[in-house]
Amino acid sequence: MSISLDPEKTLKLVRYDYLNRTVVPGQILFAGSSLMEQFPVHEFQLGAGLSSLIYNRGIGGFTTAEMLEHMETCVYALRPARIFLNIGTNDMNPDDYRKDELMERYEKMVKEILAHLPGVQLTLLAYYPVNHEAACDDSWFFYRTNERICEANEAVKALSQKYSLGFLDLNAPLMDEKGRLKAEFTIDGVHMYPNGYREVWKQLAGILQ
Repeated sequence: MSISLDPEKTLKLVRYDYLNRTVVPGQILFAGSSLMEQFPVHEFQLGAGLSSLIYNRGIGGFTTAEMLEHMETCVYALRPARIFLNIGTNDMNPDDYRKDELMERYEKMVKEILAHLPGVQLTLLAYYPVNHEAACDDSWFFYRTNERICEANEAVKALSQKYSLGFLDLNAPLMDEKGRLKAEFTIDGVHMYPNGYREVWKQLAGILQ
């Protein structure tokens, strides 16, 4: 049984389907939820001298279950050589979230990517921290705590080791002294302004060469 998507997610998938008709295969793909979608990677890569194109197929609000149903549009159709994946933070929002269920879906996604794209270089990104104190309204991510995020990051790291994948924890420059997302980097306690993404990009730029 397929998952019913809201109109905004559906529209983004349609737009990506059209964009996928003209992609250049063998490039770099960023995929995931809003934390990937809002990464201004195209502006950052200007002047960086990259020989590869970077495609962004993030969709705000996406869960691992939703992405699993739309892998063709978000991943396979682009036939990338390298993938950087950040998906699963929205799975942590419900009060009845279970890490083992998240990782079961995440592992299924990893296995499908490796089966569909032999030889692809897949890198799993650590989930970014949050800052409840910096949010005007944290009710929508009340249960997405940094404790949950840290535990999930350990599980993602273990998954990367199981399948000999890349794993990148780019969080150090994003965190304050309490391990929270720095207030000056965040719009709403979760999503980041470009200054936060700039700190992420500084660490990624050399890897993307």
